[in-house]
Amino acid sequence: MSPDPSDKGTVPFREYRTWYRVTGDLKAGRPALVAVHGGPGSTHDYLLALAALADEGWPVVHYDQLGNGGSTHLPGEGADFWTVDLFLAELDNLLDRLGIADDYVLFGQSWGGPLAASHAMNNPAGLRGLVVANAPASMPLWLSEMAALRAELPPEVQASLLRHEAAGTTDTDEYYAAMRVFYDRHVCRIQPWPQDFLSSFMEIYNDPTVYYTMNGPNEFHVIGTLRDWSIIDDLHRIRTPTLLIGGRHDEATPTVMRPYADLVPGARWEIFEESSHLPHLEEPERFTEVMVDFLKSL
Repeated sequence: MSPDPSDKGTVPFREYRTWYRVTGDLKAGRPALVAVHGGPGSTHDYLLALAALADEGWPVVHYDQLGNGGSTHLPGEGADFWTVDLFLAELDNLLDRLGIADDYVLFGQSWGGPLAASHAMNNPAGLRGLVVANAPASMPLWLSEMAALRAELPPEVQASLLRHEAAGTTDTDEYYAAMRVFYDRHVCRIQPWPQDFLSSFMEIYNDPTVYYTMNGPNEFHVIGTLRDWSIIDDLHRIRTPTLLIGGRHDEATPTVMRPYADLVPGARWEIFEESSHLPHLEEPERFTEVMVDFLKSL
């Protein structure tokens, strides 16, 4: 159970609204940890466990990126609207509106990882630390590793996935059942799925506009606008103290995350041996230890 929020609401972003939630005191003297969720097109829910870090002395900010959760939904907008620059601008706006742009840490998970890293490339003066968790730096590299992980699935599961992807019937129960085999191995190994993760999972499919446009129907069939996106060439620009987090069974394999380790100066890399894509849920005690140790080092 995550601590109760100390504040929540929305802030204006252009003509839209961004929903946020604060746990702890933003004026307590320590940098706020801002949780940048995955997707694109997911919600903050599956990262709510991070709110417990407020009990350790760091205020925590969650928010729902535009198009999902408590933020403005825009199901009529097309691919030209949903861009990386849009979400970078939204993050900048949130930091300014909450008054924390001069003292904060970013925790970017999955898609939130390269988004937070892209923010850090400009070396904002108030950014004290960066955590990149379970995240790609290159979508082509991600797709290559997805193909390798898919090849390890049972033959009948692979056949079902390929048949529905070729037919364009990725919204059927049969495809979902085959998809779950992959998810249960490489996204969340806890059974049944924790409620926080299930909430975000269902939110994506309640309004899949952003996810389907930028990603595709699931984590391993990426056919959206991000399919060729890479930030590898610019990772060397990051000068912020950086922690990398990955799971041994993660869809974000060590190969996927290695560009961060190789190219971000001084990056520290922690692999969680019993986790897949969600170490904060799969190994919560060690996750908290690693995070607190990193935050204290800043």
